[in-house]
Amino acid sequence: MARYYVNKNAQANGDHEVHKTGCSYMPASENRIYLGEFSSCHGAVRKAKKHYSQVNGCYYCSRACHTQ
Repeated sequence: MARYYVNKNAQANGDHEVHKTGCSYMPASENRIYLGEFSSCHGAVRKAKKHYSQVNGCYYCSRACHTQ
C-alpha cells in the first residue's frame, strides 16, 4: 500500500495530477490533498475525482494511471 496525494494546482491542460509518496514531483504540502493508502494508483485517481473532475496520474510515479 502506498500513500497518494492529488495536486491542488492544475497543470497547463487542466489536469490535477495524482502522486505517490516519494515522487520527486510531489507538490508542496500546502498544494496537495491526501487521498489515502491504495494498492494502486487506480483507487487514488477515483478518489481524486471526488475533488476534481479532470484528474491524471503522474507520469513518473503513477504511470499506470497516466493517460496523456
